[in-house]
Amino acid sequence: ALATSSPEKALGFQAFCPDLIVHSSYDALLADPNIDAVYIPLPNHIHVEWSLKALAAGKHVLTEKPIAMQASEIAARARNRTAPTDINNPKYFHKVVDCQWACPTHTPVPEYIRLIAQGRYAAAYMLNWESNVFPGISGRTCDRPCEPACRRGRVEEQPVAICRLKRVAADNKGSITDRLPSIPRQKNGKRIALIGGGPASLTVARDLAPLGYQLDLYDSQPAGGGFMRSQIPSFRLPPEVLDEEVDYVLNMGIQSHFDTYVESLKSIIDKSYDAIFVGTGAPRGSDLDLPGRQECEKQIHVGIEWLGSVAFEHIQKVGKRVLVLGGGNTAMDCCRTARRLGGEDVKVVVRSEFARMKASPWEIEDAQEEDIPILNNHVPKEFVHEDGKLTGMRFDKVDVVYDSAGKRNLVPTGEEIFFAADEVLIAIGQDNAFPWIERDLGIEFGKWDMPQVDKRTFQSSNPKVFFGGDAAFGPENIITAVAHG
Repeated sequence: ALATSSPEKALGFQAFCPDLIVHSSYDALLADPNIDAVYIPLPNHIHVEWSLKALAAGKHVLTEKPIAMQASEIAARARNRTAPTDINNPKYFHKVVDCQWACPTHTPVPEYIRLIAQGRYAAAYMLNWESNVFPGISGRTCDRPCEPACRRGRVEEQPVAICRLKRVAADNKGSITDRLPSIPRQKNGKRIALIGGGPASLTVARDLAPLGYQLDLYDSQPAGGGFMRSQIPSFRLPPEVLDEEVDYVLNMGIQSHFDTYVESLKSIIDKSYDAIFVGTGAPRGSDLDLPGRQECEKQIHVGIEWLGSVAFEHIQKVGKRVLVLGGGNTAMDCCRTARRLGGEDVKVVVRSEFARMKASPWEIEDAQEEDIPILNNHVPKEFVHEDGKLTGMRFDKVDVVYDSAGKRNLVPTGEEIFFAADEVLIAIGQDNAFPWIERDLGIEFGKWDMPQVDKRTFQSSNPKVFFGGDAAFGPENIITAVAHG
């Protein structure tokens, strides 16, 4: 059963699929005992209602990707569905433009594309900069939530290249320093501490500096940018692009304390700041506790830590045979970086099937274009070594099987596979870590040892302490961190 709001579209499908049953109403469709599942091409706020009704009728719900949508996800969509039209609410007008609403910062996409078409690159850049502090950075690295929402994708194979157009504006803008906001010499008497020098903290600084706030930024790295600097390879994000956009903010009179690791939040609170913003990201990479891990730890690296060592030139070469574990963007960065550092036989090994990989499609394509094989449905079993020296890894080959409820299971095939390796990079996820926050400061922590943060104000249970970016709700992406800031 194809769920569509357009009867004409359903009849159009029937034209080349004579066996398709077209019901006069959605309720009649759900009442048909011959219908087992409902396929909804592009879920939106209307289709959420359809999905809930289908589930209530005992039908399976399938989305644009042929994967069963869980009831919890449907319910989550329902809680966030669009309310009845209220033109007194400015959010309504954002939602009218699908790509703009899909962007966490609600950047006015159509307007800046029009400016680019007119050759007004500086104006397009500054329009971006108002809501997204890093157009040049995001134009190269963004996860592009705007593009799946683009209406062009409904009538053509690909959406408008919204992300890359940011880069067009950034690369052709010329000097824009005369367009940046002026910073008042007379401050307003309020002092703010920013812990972490990444996109969330820098966005807070950009917004507060023109209002006269005194801002102190603390970061353990030698320069600003946070994990944009240490985790994104320079072949994707050139240092000069990063430095330029970070310096636009730091040059607003921010007091920067680099190479300074904050070991105690209490020590910052004791400095009598009016507010403290924590934007320390998700700094802990997930590891694998498998047989052989400790014996050959020198040849096994956690992906984000390894990328940081490469970025700061602590690591300049890699073994010829490299295994990268994981299917996200970090794994794609690791494998492509390893290739550039001398890896000749670089493989990406993933537990899940290809369709469930978390990496952006364009990142996967870039890796494949460099002849880096991606091997799916392989579950790591052990690190193999001889006298403490890594020789490779063993994996169990699995089949992915879905049960009648749509639950995914990895079923071993009985086949064991060995891949030789000189080094292994583990890129299977990131976690938050707050060992430096004392637990007697009035900040409540909940599940996964995460701070309890108000999703609207980003305020913790200590009214002077705020969290944003990955530090607030777990790992996301740059554009979400900017939105939090």
